[in-house]
Amino acid sequence: MIIGCPKEIKPQEFRVGLTPNAAREAVSHGHRVLIETNAGAGAGFEDADYTAAGAQVLETAAEIFATAEMIVKVKEPQAGERKMLRAGQVLFTYLHLAPDPDQTHDLLASGATCIAYETVTDAQGGLPLLAPMSEVAGRLAPQVGAWTLQKANGGRGVLMGGVPGVGPARVVVIGGGVVGTHAARIAAGMGADVTVLDRSLARLRYLDDVFGGQFKTSYASAGNTLELAQAADLIIGAVLIPGAAAPKLISRAQLATLKPGAALVDVAIDQGGCFETSKATTHSDPVYDVDGIMHYCVANMPGAVARTSTIALGNATMPFMLALADKGWRQACIDDPHLLNGLNVHAGQLTYYAVGKALGLDVISPTVAIRQ
Repeated sequence: MIIGCPKEIKPQEFRVGLTPNAAREAVSHGHRVLIETNAGAGAGFEDADYTAAGAQVLETAAEIFATAEMIVKVKEPQAGERKMLRAGQVLFTYLHLAPDPDQTHDLLASGATCIAYETVTDAQGGLPLLAPMSEVAGRLAPQVGAWTLQKANGGRGVLMGGVPGVGPARVVVIGGGVVGTHAARIAAGMGADVTVLDRSLARLRYLDDVFGGQFKTSYASAGNTLELAQAADLIIGAVLIPGAAAPKLISRAQLATLKPGAALVDVAIDQGGCFETSKATTHSDPVYDVDGIMHYCVANMPGAVARTSTIALGNATMPFMLALADKGWRQACIDDPHLLNGLNVHAGQLTYYAVGKALGLDVISPTVAIRQ
């Protein structure tokens, strides 16, 4: 198979879809790998690294899209990239379609087969291609939250760990999954007073058993969430419904009840955000103020630590990428129902129920799609 990896063009996105090691693996399996020039520069990989791995470096994204049978990326294709997709081509990347009707309609119109990292599953019910970036985003969330809390950045002027004689920041993490767990661990490590909210009692028991003493846990009822949020200096939104739009957990009206200068870090912004007032921001302009509450809603947080993120993502995606290339997407999905769960779009038809529900579009079963 001809595998193509263009340079990411989303603002301040420095990751790359294929590492040189991944390219080397694909070449060793007999595949041809095409890399756009400087695609890996933001993550510290030079064109020469790819050439040494056996890949071919091309000058433009247009050449990549025109030649490759499978496109491997990090972020969802931007409008110009979507125009270059074609029927029969495979796109393997993060998509996050539920809050993005424009992208969804463009991918349907392209006729391409689109497999989303974020909905591929594993035997334990996890999301193995989302988990590495969730780990990175979770660990970054307290770091950027601490920065947002600084007075010069519009925040309350509260130090996460406090100092002798002055109490620490109060941090509420909404969601006890991968993002929330990593966020809570880092925030607690910074000395903050941390509470994790979740609706799963089994998850709360697990967190208490494993991390008891490092942070507190609480049930995420609407009333309890609001009560804890009102006492918080920093609120981290870490709620995920796989493939679907994130639920809105703090309303615009409720902002007035929060502490002035409190910080909201919305890690769920890729799925539309879990605060009503959330809107996607960039690394160059990450924070905005709504009613005196500071919002950090960068849609590609892991891009800030591009080298770590690229290597972590590459470790996770490589086996799936090789399966798609070795077997073709149909056989790979037949052999692996967890990879089949990643199928979101095929030949002009939507194949992921949660996206169809969010956007009011018809959906066919992915098992039907692989037989077309």
